[in-house]
Amino acid sequence: MTVKIERAVLESLLTMASFVEARDAYTGGHAWRVSQYGKLLAEELGLDKDDVFVVRLGGLVHDLGKVGISDTVLNKMGPLTDNEFALMHQHPEAGLAALGEHPLVPVVREAILEHHERYDGGGYPTRQRGASLTVIGRILGVADAFDAMTSTRPYRAGMTGEQALAIVTQEAGQQFDPSVAEAMNSLFKKGSLLHVLGHASDEHLMLDCPVCGPVIAPPEDAGDGGDTVCPSCRGRFTMHRRGDTFDLELQEVTTSLYMPQPDRRAVSSILAALPAHQLKI
Repeated sequence: MTVKIERAVLESLLTMASFVEARDAYTGGHAWRVSQYGKLLAEELGLDKDDVFVVRLGGLVHDLGKVGISDTVLNKMGPLTDNEFALMHQHPEAGLAALGEHPLVPVVREAILEHHERYDGGGYPTRQRGASLTVIGRILGVADAFDAMTSTRPYRAGMTGEQALAIVTQEAGQQFDPSVAEAMNSLFKKGSLLHVLGHASDEHLMLDCPVCGPVIAPPEDAGDGGDTVCPSCRGRFTMHRRGDTFDLELQEVTTSLYMPQPDRRAVSSILAALPAHQLKI
């Protein structure tokens, strides 16, 4: 089928998804990174331009269903209980339900539903396996897991890229499609992931809160002497330029309302890649 994507409709979807991500204090930049990893994997696997675009878009909206997860679970400062995991396992279906009759559902359905499926059929929500999964879902499954492993959470530091890649390789044929795992390995060895790993955008590394770790996505207008707030501990910091990143100087721990902001850089990047023709899916 073919889909004509209206720019305003796409922008509204991306902004909504970006707000959802911003609710989770420990996933700053996650959707952008998954989108970028997905794009690189899709290109490495030889997908056509339309499919590459669908993967990029899917990476930005895959966690939309977390809109239905409570803040107490989403931002819990420790491992989840079995009941909390069961709630989290509902977010793919919740994401599709939240979109309702949105005109872009046919484009993002697989990204939302399949990014937690496993190649061996042990994933969720539908326990599909192997070739019954779309290539979109299989790519984003690797991209999402790799970023989760290399990102800091309240109860553990992020792995190195080498450590995460070793797990992806070990899980080839089990959690991950072997061809996608091999493509991830190839990209890593060529250094093609370095501009994504640990970054919030092409230009900015994640910033390291002294209390919470590298969880602060720099604001869009980040500059020497500017301010930023840690979404986890609510520390307000002054940014001091150091090379291609910033050191942070604590001003105060704020108790004022924290307003998550959409990742406008990620939204702009996918809008700039919007095909001029009808998208074939």
